Amino acid sequence: MPVSASYRPAPRYVALGGELYDEVAAARFPRRELRFRNQRWAERIGLGTLDAGEWEAHFARFEPLSGNLPTPLALRYHGHQFDVYNPHLGDGRGFLFAQLLDDSGRLLDLGTKGSGTTPWSRGGDGRLTLKGGVREVLATEMLEALGVPTSKSLSLFETGEALMRGDEPSPTRSSVLVRLSHSHVRFGTFQRLAYRGDVAGLERLLSYSVANYYPEIGDGPDRPARFLAAVTRASASLCAAFMVAGFVHGVLNSDNLAITGEGFDYGPYRFLPTYDLDFVAAYFDGQGLYAFGHQPRAFLRNLVRLGEALRPLSRDIALAPALADFETRLEQAVTAKTLARLGLAPGGDADAALVAAAYAFLQESGIGYDRFFFDLHGGLAGRALKDRYTGARWDALRGLLALYEPTGPGDDYFGRDAPSTLLIDEIESIWSAIARDDDWSPFEAKIRDIRAMGAALRGERAKAPW
Repeated sequence: MPVSASYRPAPRYVALGGELYDEVAAARFPRRELRFRNQRWAERIGLGTLDAGEWEAHFARFEPLSGNLPTPLALRYHGHQFDVYNPHLGDGRGFLFAQLLDDSGRLLDLGTKGSGTTPWSRGGDGRLTLKGGVREVLATEMLEALGVPTSKSLSLFETGEALMRGDEPSPTRSSVLVRLSHSHVRFGTFQRLAYRGDVAGLERLLSYSVANYYPEIGDGPDRPARFLAAVTRASASLCAAFMVAGFVHGVLNSDNLAITGEGFDYGPYRFLPTYDLDFVAAYFDGQGLYAFGHQPRAFLRNLVRLGEALRPLSRDIALAPALADFETRLEQAVTAKTLARLGLAPGGDADAALVAAAYAFLQESGIGYDRFFFDLHGGLAGRALKDRYTGARWDALRGLLALYEPTGPGDDYFGRDAPSTLLIDEIESIWSAIARDDDWSPFEAKIRDIRAMGAALRGERAKAPW
C-alpha cells in the first residue's frame, strides 16, 4: 500500500495561478541513502505505511504522491533581507512537493531543501550540505520538544555529491531534506504581489490564506486588517516561544516568516548557552540585527511590512490598531510559556513578577539557560540546588517561587543529572562523528534524548495540534 486510508491529498496552491510559482523538475541524485525518517509525523499525514522503496521514490526521486501536485512548484516571493528589499527572491534550492490534510484536518505542505536548481537559484547549485540537513533535523526536533510552533523535518537522504562551500570544509557531503509545514506563504509572498502592483493576485492570496489558515476571519471590507491582526497574534506567540526556548533564528527576514506563525528554514541558528540579549547566531550579522534580544523588534518590523503589502487591498487600512497588541501578547505569551517550562501552574498574582525575576537572575548569574529550567522544574521541591543559586536576585526569585505549590520532577527525565541541550559544540561533535567515521550513533542518540525531554514536558501541558 503506497499510502494509508488516512492520506488526504489537498493540492490547493495551484489555484493561486502561475504568478506565484514555477513548475520545476527535481535533481537526479547519484545516491540516495536514508538518514532520517520521521515516522510519527508520517503516520499523522497518512504516509506511515510507505515502505523503504516508496519512501525513497517520493522523498528522494520525488515521484508525485497519489492525487497530489503532478509537478513540483518553486515558489516566488520577495523580502527584506537584513533591512534591504530584495525583489529577486524565490525558492532557489527547494520546492513545494505536495499538500495534504493531517489527522486534525489542517492543510499542510511538504516542501524540500536541496532538491536542485530552479529559476530562482541565482547561480547556486540548488543543493543542501549533509551538515546543513543534520542541523535542521536537530533544530526542528528540539524546537518541537520545547513546544515551539515549528516546521517538522520529515525525511533526510544523503545524495552522494561533493559540494563546495565557503563556510564548510569542502568538498562536503550533500543531502535533500523534506519538511512538513503548516504553510509556505511568507510575508514576502504578499510583498511580491504588492511590489508588482498585482491587486487581483493580492486578493486571491488573501482569500486563499483566510480560507485555509484563518477561516474565522470571514469576509468584509475590513478583512485585510483582521487578517493582519490574526497574523500579528500568531507571530507574537512564535516570537515568545523562540525567546523562552532560548532560540536565536539568525535570519528573521520577511521571506523567512510564515503567515501562520510557524518557524521554519533553520540555517545559522543557535540555542543560548547562557541568557544573553546580545547573542548572535549568524556570523554575518555583524550589527546584531537579529540578536536574541532583538528578535521581537525584527518580528514587529516585518509585520509592518506585511501591513504595507496589504495596503492595495484597503487604502485606509490602519496598521497601528492591527499591530497594537503585539507587545502585550508577546509579554503575556512569554509569561505563560516561561511558567510552562518551569512546570508551574499559571494564574497567580505573582506570575509576571516571577517571570521578570527569573530572567533577572539568569542574566546576572550566568547559569546555563537549559540548566536553570531543568533544575527549577516543578518549583522549589525539585532537585537539590547547588551553590550557584545564591545572591540577592536568587533570594528574590526564591521568595516568589515559594508562592507556588511545588510539584517536583514527575518524570524520569527530571531525575537525570543534566538536561537535554543543543548547543553549538554538541552539534559540531555530532557532525564530526559523521564526517570522520560515518558514525550516526551520536545523532540518533541526540534525537532520542530530545524526544525524551519533549515527552516529559508534554506531560504537563495539553497537547498542541501542531
